[in-house]
Amino acid sequence: MNSEQITKITPKSFGKTAAGEEVKYFELKNKHGMVAEVANYGATLLRLLVPDDAGSTTNIVLGFDNMAQYQKESPYFGSTVGRVANRIAKGEFELDSKRYKLAVNNGPNTLHGGIKGFDKQIWEAKPFDRGLESGLDRGLERGVVFNYISDDMEEGFPGKMSVTVTYTLTDDDELRIDYEAMTDKPTPINLTNHSYFNLAGAGSSDILSHELTIYADKYTPVDDTLIPVGTLEAVSNTSMDFKTATAIGARIDQVKGGYDHNYAINQNVSAAPKQVSNTRVGLAAEVKEPKSGRRLMMYTTEPGVQFYSGNFLDGSAVGNGGAYKKHYGFCLEAQHFPDSVHQPAFPNSILRPGDTYRQTTIYQILQK
Repeated sequence: MNSEQITKITPKSFGKTAAGEEVKYFELKNKHGMVAEVANYGATLLRLLVPDDAGSTTNIVLGFDNMAQYQKESPYFGSTVGRVANRIAKGEFELDSKRYKLAVNNGPNTLHGGIKGFDKQIWEAKPFDRGLESGLDRGLERGVVFNYISDDMEEGFPGKMSVTVTYTLTDDDELRIDYEAMTDKPTPINLTNHSYFNLAGAGSSDILSHELTIYADKYTPVDDTLIPVGTLEAVSNTSMDFKTATAIGARIDQVKGGYDHNYAINQNVSAAPKQVSNTRVGLAAEVKEPKSGRRLMMYTTEPGVQFYSGNFLDGSAVGNGGAYKKHYGFCLEAQHFPDSVHQPAFPNSILRPGDTYRQTTIYQILQK
């Protein structure tokens, strides 16, 4: 594929929000025919289309075809969640001797940034094609840079924060997501992508036969409201053990409510890490779908990954590929540990003025 064959990345309309804001999306395509569609509403991954040997493509992430459904019924499909992803106990925290109260939107807790988190904001967007821009004969990296300014005390969080999320599709069949953020006041931060994957195709079946490996010896046990109790426990000989490839459904009946747990990723993963701009991005998890042979490899700089087995999907949401029933998608969310603001033993999640938050996560799709 030469540079003349690569279509210029131009925004397309995805409709309007209930408030009348125009939503745009961008189609990124690599030389193998893999396509990522990303929108400026929530810096969201709408679809991820992967080709097979016969030349047909399959969308492997859950999502909707219209803006109205994303606003009314999306359980964070494909979105960028923040300012703090996952849960904060009782919707409050203390930082530098000052107490902050947040919106409570998940039982007694704050979830994914509150009522109107980053997933529900309109981001500025700028597409790029580094292959074309450098005069190369192939589209090495194509993507979109999303920017958002989160005001001081937005959803109760202190500090005016500047956030950048960059989606990049490479010719190695990688979707790379790079995050950067700066603040003018100390504030907690924990950004992630909340895509629901189904490697057999969105809406086609449940994901219980998918074989999952998580490179983690320990996880963070939770209470009845899914808040970590503050300890790290070994996964060996428990239903939480995915150190070797295991069907997601093999022991799911032993886990109350299904999987929705944070794993502490091993920092000495033996598999070769990736290097991105001199940053080591370690292998955190991989998933294989037995029938298609399709595999997802997840790399990240983050210390944790939240594995969620789509427990709250109930068939009422009808999107790309059909109705999304229970366990019709899984999430692998790179993150700092949940409720870190209350757990001094967990990795630090406080961003201070003068420092820059950085995170990189890569989802690579391999065919059989």
